[in-house]
Amino acid sequence: MMTETAMGKRQTSIIGGNAGRNRSHNRRVVLDFVRANEPAGRAEIARSCGLSVQAVSNIIESLEREGLLLAAGHRVGARGKPALQYRFDPDGAFSVGVELRPDIAICALINLSGEMIFSEQTDLADASLSCAIEAVDKVVNRAIRASGRAQKNWLGTGIVMPGPFGMSELSFAGGTALPGWEHVNIRRAFSEALGCEVIVENDATAAAISERVSGVARGLDSFCFIYFGTGLGLGVISGGHVQGGVMGNAGEIGHIITASEGLPCACGNHGCLEMYASRTSALHFLEKNGVEVGSGDDLSQLLAQNSEALLNWLDSAAEHLSRAIGMVENLFDPEAVILGGAMPDTIIEALIARLNLPRGSVANRKDRAIDRVLQGSSGRFTAAMGGAAMIVHQTITPSITVFN
Repeated sequence: MMTETAMGKRQTSIIGGNAGRNRSHNRRVVLDFVRANEPAGRAEIARSCGLSVQAVSNIIESLEREGLLLAAGHRVGARGKPALQYRFDPDGAFSVGVELRPDIAICALINLSGEMIFSEQTDLADASLSCAIEAVDKVVNRAIRASGRAQKNWLGTGIVMPGPFGMSELSFAGGTALPGWEHVNIRRAFSEALGCEVIVENDATAAAISERVSGVARGLDSFCFIYFGTGLGLGVISGGHVQGGVMGNAGEIGHIITASEGLPCACGNHGCLEMYASRTSALHFLEKNGVEVGSGDDLSQLLAQNSEALLNWLDSAAEHLSRAIGMVENLFDPEAVILGGAMPDTIIEALIARLNLPRGSVANRKDRAIDRVLQGSSGRFTAAMGGAAMIVHQTITPSITVFN
């Protein structure tokens, strides 16, 4: 955490430790401080981060060699010789995120500031692990070549997937399931194939992280992100931290019941939200009404044509979403609920316009500074960018732990 000082710099409350065992933590403390307060000199960094000047000098030399910090000239102080200043280099390294769905892989390469340098969507021949690993290996290497980045500056890859993780009664429900993956150490399998650090996360959580790094959730510490992927997911950020649950499955909003004795769902329940307000539900509804849809662009075109079938689906979906959002607000007390992901912007905008949010909600306050529901800004690459952002986050952001 950072606090403002009288000089306009931000003082870190996450300090380093001078013991050798804290070296990795100290690197992140220094890098995070310089990123927030650039340009900064060694003495200033040492004083603010609770480290010795010698420790800071060693860390800076290492970060300079890796291209993460740049010398930025000298600044003359009140007394003494000019102090050499350092800046954060957002292009000193990069990370890659890949979102896996049963039929496609979506890749995004970002720099340390979260700027997307490369993006690509590729089809998967099937949903098997071997097919996914081969496709991911190819698309990641294409991304690195196309971006002109050096392999040595590759921090790692975030693999993003629909949940749930582990074995449960939801493991094989509906079109989001990846058959044959349930007993596999996914992180290890992709790490060995790619030869890099790998993080695995569910798609909704990754999308929420992406939106906080470079979207409408910038500046928000507590919010919920309803993600339109193959199904529906919920990413929850509370106090700046991801809420994951014991197996990383917190946020399976698609299977909360919004219609008593409603439509049967593959999970075994009746009336699940996913049956009424997901991308898949829209396609099924339109098909039943004699309207063929092949892509998201088709949905946008139908909306522009005021398709009666689509408008009817929007009205029904908004009704169910309104109930679910009310539940989310009362459960998590977020600053806002954000809708986004692999649904055309025009469709999400139309859904938000039709919401009839419950009055009986902790979020229904007269002193609100922002709307209860916001539209996400990162589109279909949101989750893949979030996967890449998780790698950046673990590289440059220190944990809350204060070492002794």
